Amino acid sequence: MRFLTWQIRFAAVVALSGGIFLPTLAQDVNTIRLSPEDATRGFNGAQHNFDFLAPGAEGNKYQTAGFFGQRLRPYLAGNPQALANLDRYRRQKTLFLIDRLVAVGSFGVYGQQIFAHGDPQYFNNNQKMALGVFASSVLATVFINRNTNSYLQRAVKMYNESPNGAGGAFWQRLQPASIGLGAAPTGQPLLALRWTVR
Repeated sequence: MRFLTWQIRFAAVVALSGGIFLPTLAQDVNTIRLSPEDATRGFNGAQHNFDFLAPGAEGNKYQTAGFFGQRLRPYLAGNPQALANLDRYRRQKTLFLIDRLVAVGSFGVYGQQIFAHGDPQYFNNNQKMALGVFASSVLATVFINRNTNSYLQRAVKMYNESPNGAGGAFWQRLQPASIGLGAAPTGQPLLALRWTVR
């Protein structure tokens, strides 16, 4: 009988600590999931839009986050760290657009200068300057794109790992901070649970 009592109490401790049921329930319902291709993008990866599953979405009903991640912003609204990373992502995408405009503009100036003075010219001073700006723009693209993808991935990760950010995961907030077992003077086992207030 005593052995059965210990087994029941051990099962209660495991269930209350979230070891079996609670994390999977909270994770499936309250997390944002990136598409498998987008979740594995690394440094200097592709710069197309991210696709994600909103909290509570099922199957493969991915939606696009938008060029600046704007469609992801409402889901991250209660998490300042996730929003800060999303803002960094938006900044990098803005720099990327400006860089593309500079590259196209400098290439256009080079092309316009070919027949600007009657005879075709391919390396006058204006063209040299335009080629220099174009080369600088191409080099800047490498540095701009280096961490762009990681900022959006970090924003989603911060949201999912936050105790009150993952869609306000109710079960994660109920999870005790520490659990202990002891024995009363009568020999009965005692369960000690401690919660921290956030």
